[in-house]
Amino acid sequence: MRDRVFVIAGASTGIGAATARLAAAEGFRVVLAARSADKLAELPGLAVPTDLTDYAQVEALVQRTLDEYGRIDAVLANVGAGFESNGFSDGDPEAAKQVILTNVFGIWATIRATWAALREAQGHLVITGSIAGRRALKGSLYSATKFAVNGMAESARQDFNGTGVRTTLISPGMVETPGFSHSIDDVLVADDIARAVLFALTQPPHMDVNEIMIRPTAQES
Repeated sequence: MRDRVFVIAGASTGIGAATARLAAAEGFRVVLAARSADKLAELPGLAVPTDLTDYAQVEALVQRTLDEYGRIDAVLANVGAGFESNGFSDGDPEAAKQVILTNVFGIWATIRATWAALREAQGHLVITGSIAGRRALKGSLYSATKFAVNGMAESARQDFNGTGVRTTLISPGMVETPGFSHSIDDVLVADDIARAVLFALTQPPHMDVNEIMIRPTAQES
């Protein structure tokens, strides 16, 4: 893995930050993208502050990476935001719009902007989805956006088919998240998901791990 160039979109905290640390330790040249420049500065790699809902900024991220390293071997589209509501009868419309932009358009923009570079390098696209995209959650806009992400991952796989580019969807269950409580104690942590990302990336070129679904042992559904 040494010297492979790995762009992590959504790198500032959680799964993105954990993946950045693990990938850097494994020898990847890591490029970090998120809006929080101060948090990116604490991580190993090239920090490129980026609003992933602004396509021009995502294009600039890709160009900066190519200017610095000349290639992109792997991408983690780890863009996501939650939405607090009790169903479709409430919730702030502007906040809902931002969640859709982040969770759906942010993933699309990352794929679109890196498509040519990944094809050139016969690289690997990894997308962070969720168990919430496999079973609908009552009244959940977040769950609906993750269904869209799951569909986009398969669409991207088909679009890249025959180019040598591999695609992996990572679908975690309950993951420890600051400010959010879960119904069980032993939930996953960000490092668990980071190891799954690196597992997919380190398989031989003929092996395309299309999806990894990970739940805590105690999670029922």
